Amino acid sequence: MTVFEAAAVPGEPPPADSVAPRDSRPDAPTSVARLNSTIRDFIARWNTVWVEGEITSWNVRAGNVFARLKDSRSDAQISIRVWSSVRPRIPNDLAVGDHVIAAVKADYFVKGGDFSFIVSAMKHVGLGDQLERLEKLRAQLRQEGLFDEARKKPLPFLPHCIGLITGEKSDAEKDVHRNAELRWPQVHFRTEYAAVQGDRCVPETLAALKRLDADPAVDVIIIARGGGDPQTLLGFSDERLLRAVAACSTPVVSAIGHENDHPLLDDVADLRASTPTDAAKRVVPDVGEQRAAIAQLRSRATGRLTHRISNDIAQLEQLRSRPVLRSPAPIIDDRAQEIWLLSSRGRDTVNRRFDTAQRATAELRASLRALSPAATLARGYAIAHLDDGRILRDAADAPAGAGLTVTVDRGSVRARSEGEIAEDA
Repeated sequence: MTVFEAAAVPGEPPPADSVAPRDSRPDAPTSVARLNSTIRDFIARWNTVWVEGEITSWNVRAGNVFARLKDSRSDAQISIRVWSSVRPRIPNDLAVGDHVIAAVKADYFVKGGDFSFIVSAMKHVGLGDQLERLEKLRAQLRQEGLFDEARKKPLPFLPHCIGLITGEKSDAEKDVHRNAELRWPQVHFRTEYAAVQGDRCVPETLAALKRLDADPAVDVIIIARGGGDPQTLLGFSDERLLRAVAACSTPVVSAIGHENDHPLLDDVADLRASTPTDAAKRVVPDVGEQRAAIAQLRSRATGRLTHRISNDIAQLEQLRSRPVLRSPAPIIDDRAQEIWLLSSRGRDTVNRRFDTAQRATAELRASLRALSPAATLARGYAIAHLDDGRILRDAADAPAGAGLTVTVDRGSVRARSEGEIAEDA
């Protein structure tokens, strides 16, 4: 007889609690407690096994640990419990993402119908596969410069249209809309819904990102989710999504809302917001603050302009009070008299210099006339030139028959030499 069998009194229907699950009938069903007890007794016969996996959640309550282990090569997971009496025997630095091996024994909780494994021993194997892969990808993207602040695009001061990628009817969507509209009531959203965890997360987010980036009306894109454990946030560390965000022409804000062990999207995005609410505050300016800033600037401008005008008026009044501007006529008269005196002095100086120059010119003219050959000719003298143009100074130069040109006071005549005349003739 197995644990699923129970004795029955012949000829009488057994009590419901005594009916084994395998012998239950519509007229003699077993009870839930009997079923759960049977399952517990069956599972209790299983031996302790060593299992390897990655810690995907680790919650401590009242000294006990409630966690989950994930298979390294598939999505299979199990629930595990570490009682407070066992915790001193395991490493105290265990955390989400660690790759471990554990000695577990199956346990079935009769009251709640929960199936889990009780841990009796656990130790590190090394970094979990996922954590190790993410660290390698983080190092690669950092080396490629995708984390550099220089390549990140600035957000517009006042976006006319905000693209939002989030889960449908999610709290993240409500937080972004509510806080953005409180800050700037006229803000406009274009929302694209996508799965924010699981297998559909990456392809749907990529498609939504492509549509929003191609829309010229969208000024900034927010990818929002209300946080979660590292296992559910793996999609936001996918290399395909990270490279698509880096290639976007529109600024992208990561608002996953997970402070510890944040996904790689936070490092690649142009701005990381700690929560969806923080994203709305970082992207949309507060209309009240802007109005106050404008009022302050207007007040400062009015004060400076008033001060400048008052200062200029005082300077004009000071200038007007000076004698030169209060009564300019005497100054002009004084300057006119000075100009007249200077003009008269200039005329006298010019006339004296002109007279002196005239006298000097007359003297030079007289000197020139006295030295001029024309004056000699006027006294009856003549100048004889040979045919070759030389002045005749020696009678021997004009033998008989030589042609001569004789210049007198009034004109010249041609002559011919008859030879030299003897001095005693």
